Amino acid sequence: MNKDIIEGSWAELKGKIKAKWGKLTDHDLDTINGDIERVIGKIQKKYGYARDRAKDELKDFQKSLKNKEKELN
Repeated sequence: MNKDIIEGSWAELKGKIKAKWGKLTDHDLDTINGDIERVIGKIQKKYGYARDRAKDELKDFQKSLKNKEKELN
């Protein structure tokens, strides 16, 4: 999932992201507005992760979404 896809389907993804990272508030997600770098930064801040770990977690999350999408098709 690339940056354009995330930004384009942000409204749909917000719920999935909040389910995965419950410490992110609705306000956080509204201000992020699909910006991947901001997602990484918020995960880093809220969970105390190093930048690389937050980035890796987001990549894993994106992969899991792709796999679920493939299963549905």
